[in-house]
Amino acid sequence: QVQLVESGGGLVQPGGSLRLSCAASGSIASIYTMEWHRQAPGKQRELVAIIASDSSTWYANSVKDRFTISRDNAKNTVYLQMNSLKPEDTAVYYCKTRLRRQGVLGQYKYWGQGTQVTVSS
Repeated sequence: QVQLVESGGGLVQPGGSLRLSCAASGSIASIYTMEWHRQAPGKQRELVAIIASDSSTWYANSVKDRFTISRDNAKNTVYLQMNSLKPEDTAVYYCKTRLRRQGVLGQYKYWGQGTQVTVSS
């Protein structure tokens, strides 16, 4: 099986920074896309950023120029560097990956358990 473990969330003041990490482990053959999503209280989950296997990236307009997604393929880990944080960035942040499992045909999607980010003074 495959597991995603997130870390790095917490409480930060407006204008501050946080770095989230998400490590994938298990019977992984290769990872295609890695994504960060977030869900604020009372709102739908939204896509924040994507990084493909060739390291090309996409960002939601609300985080562009403030957040940076990156990946370490050797560690099967994706990061989200969040700068200039705003109260509206407060949410549970989830990582998601699309990958190929060892010895199994097809592509599979997995979600992390989520990590809370709170931006407040």
